[in-house]
Amino acid sequence: MMLSEYLKQHTAAYHDAAEKLFNSKKIFNKTFTLEDYKKIIGTNYLMLLHSEDQIFSSLSAALAGKLQLEERKKLPLIEKDLASLSLAGETTAQNLEFISENEALGALYVIEGSTLGGNVIAKQLSKTEGFEKVTFNFFGCYQENTGTMWKNFKEVLDMEVNEQNYDEVLSGAKKLYTFLLNMN
Repeated sequence: MMLSEYLKQHTAAYHDAAEKLFNSKKIFNKTFTLEDYKKIIGTNYLMLLHSEDQIFSSLSAALAGKLQLEERKKLPLIEKDLASLSLAGETTAQNLEFISENEALGALYVIEGSTLGGNVIAKQLSKTEGFEKVTFNFFGCYQENTGTMWKNFKEVLDMEVNEQNYDEVLSGAKKLYTFLLNMN
């Protein structure tokens, strides 16, 4: 089994819990409010604040190159969203630590996966009343390249990680999901 498939299977429950936490169903029946959106942005901001630099510095230069890591920076984008929503950047006492490149990859899997959903969310909310003035810097980060960026990420994961390291990558993904789910 490919790593991307392994991660998808073994994080499904976490993914569903995250969708529940963020009231994702409301996005599609257009009852999602600006307050709901602020909660998603605030929580994702904290996740990125506590993980992005650490993830990026844990990855080798070779891997960073293959992943086009520079194009995957999202903290500056979500900071723009915070500012446009007049939200103060919160902090959290929760600690998050990745002990290896493999764990960092697992955490990046969660973040990159969220951009896939984010793109759908941005499209949907831009058609929802009350969101006319919202700029989706974070959720719209890859624009029309969303599918390509995700495909590239999965290919690198599947090619670069040996099967005996799958559990360690999964451990990083679980750490980030747990961090996210314990924030509220």
